[in-house]
Amino acid sequence: MISLDIEYKYWNNGIKYIAGVDEAGRGPLAGPVVSAAVIFPSEVKIDGVNDSKQLSEKERERLFDLIKENALSIGVGIVDHIIIDEVNILNATFRSMHEAIGKLTNQPDHLLIDGPRFTGANIPFTTIIDGDAKCFSIAAASIIAKVTRDRLMKEYDKQFPQYGFAKHKGYGTKAHLEAIRKHGPCEIHRRSFRMPIKLAEENA
Repeated sequence: MISLDIEYKYWNNGIKYIAGVDEAGRGPLAGPVVSAAVIFPSEVKIDGVNDSKQLSEKERERLFDLIKENALSIGVGIVDHIIIDEVNILNATFRSMHEAIGKLTNQPDHLLIDGPRFTGANIPFTTIIDGDAKCFSIAAASIIAKVTRDRLMKEYDKQFPQYGFAKHKGYGTKAHLEAIRKHGPCEIHRRSFRMPIKLAEENA
């Protein structure tokens, strides 16, 4: 389990509500980008919380439920492929993070953000590179975001079964590129992510 050392630095200085914030879905060729913000009480303990990428799907699902049971507040922000194409993936990611933060029922005193930068916050924040591997709250947010997005992609798989979204979740796997080459992009593909789709078409 990732330690709470970072959170305790703030809790011990009287900063009560600390929100870990992370996203899932910046890299895929299709679907939304999803962010989560999670606030925990200082007595929290959940064994196994880690960067969502280091966990199996079964373990993420188990931890998802435990995080929801133990958190003081959770917010989720979802920005779809249309907005991603309009504002670019970085700005769409920030937008989803702000949406997640805005849905917290407890107003955070400080934000711990995964990644090198963040903009537009009126709440004090700290960015942490590889935060999902270093900070408990960010790791928990990564799990909430990943499970939420994976469930959305499984629903899209029912609507567009020829692409295999339930398996690859929209990432540019060989099978996914082959499906794009065969069927062309569908409604939820990100048109601004041109290169992989173009390469798939050129290699047909």
